[in-house]
Amino acid sequence: MKIASDWHKEGLGKAMGYLVGALVLGTAFPHFIKYLAADLPWRTILFSTSLFAIFGGVLLYLAVPDGPHQSKKGAFKPAVMFQLFKNRNFRSAAFGYFGHMWELYTFWAFVPVMLSFHEETTTAAGISISLWSFAIIGIGSIGCAVGGHWSLNAGSKKVALVSLLGSGLCCLLLPTFFKGSLGLFVILLLIWGLLVVSDSPQFSTLVAHSADRAYVSTGLTIVNSIGFAITIGSISLVNSLWAHWESPWIFLVMAAGPVWGVWAISRYGNKIAKNVR
Repeated sequence: MKIASDWHKEGLGKAMGYLVGALVLGTAFPHFIKYLAADLPWRTILFSTSLFAIFGGVLLYLAVPDGPHQSKKGAFKPAVMFQLFKNRNFRSAAFGYFGHMWELYTFWAFVPVMLSFHEETTTAAGISISLWSFAIIGIGSIGCAVGGHWSLNAGSKKVALVSLLGSGLCCLLLPTFFKGSLGLFVILLLIWGLLVVSDSPQFSTLVAHSADRAYVSTGLTIVNSIGFAITIGSISLVNSLWAHWESPWIFLVMAAGPVWGVWAISRYGNKIAKNVR
């Protein structure tokens, strides 16, 4: 993300859209490997995805140099991590991202569970859980790319807001779809998968633009680190609730993320937001 910000002084939202879109496709890819591997040992999936990850890291190192807009690197100062949050716009973008992360990885983690539960509790014909999990998660890459292009005109803040509102609505509707037809249930999950991550690159764009240019890497690192730590709490909570009740209504816990995210990003300065793309 820092390298992308060094290459794109303008149009960073679009670049981030493709970058995070690739991440989303990579996240979904193990489900596709499982679909292809059929009854092969689980180690096949682990080793395959690990090899692809190594290849991607080597390719990045060899083919992507530092960008022309790279700023002078600041000296390591732990206090900067706290100073960054004194900036209202940085704090707004960061808190919005935290709300987004409360929902995102929990949704991804439970997509196979949702599909399996619907299959078990209805008379719907069996489907390939792995293949549809790949599709529902992977479609988010399209959402990221489309959101990136839209941000060039609408701005990153608006894209993030619309994505949060859309994914939050899907979360609220989910429990009522569990008893419905399989087709409608899958369509809802596909729409949710499209919207649940399309705000992610725009939050990163807003964080990068609102951070001190000498500490963009620090800003992105600390925000992403806290965001991923939040996912641990969200996944653990929903997993615990599911183990006790196995009720679709417990997935409403995820809706707290979009609600918090909408409140936080709404506080991002409008005059500045219009220029953040």
